[in-house]
Amino acid sequence: MSDLVVIIYPNEQKAEEIRQKLLDLQREYLIELEDAVIATNTGQGHVKLNQLLNPTAAGALTGSMWGLLIGALFLLPVVGPAIGAISGAALGAASGAISGALTDLGIDDSFMKELAAKLAPNSSALFLLIRKVTLEKILDAIQGTGGEVIKTSLDPAKEQALRDALARAPVVAAA
Repeated sequence: MSDLVVIIYPNEQKAEEIRQKLLDLQREYLIELEDAVIATNTGQGHVKLNQLLNPTAAGALTGSMWGLLIGALFLLPVVGPAIGAISGAALGAASGAISGALTDLGIDDSFMKELAAKLAPNSSALFLLIRKVTLEKILDAIQGTGGEVIKTSLDPAKEQALRDALARAPVVAAA
């Protein structure tokens, strides 16, 4: 089961900095993120979601590849090589884009927008859906980076450890 963590930052740049740090730690196998989205209150009554992957674009790409293959195999004898492949790719891209747009992977968009709408103008919330984590190493890496934890599904001890690490001054190596 994945854990949800939502942390508020004063701006989108700071939230992106922390997300990139966590993605780097993921490459070191210290954390496994299912989703990491930045929601920014634009201050004009809108919320902008900055997602890692766009399901509509991913669906269109996958659909066009499958459509190209199917079009080449089945439409080729009927309408000719070029038209069959192109028609298949176009149909596949369209159906993939539609299915991608209708698929909501990870954290629910409406939940993120609703929560981010309550933020101060131009501030951002980093939404994390965490599958696995080596908590002590992650806490050391994000120590002193700031941010306010507003929602988690972590147990109370882990949540408090996260709050403490974000608030604590970073460790400075001796020169």
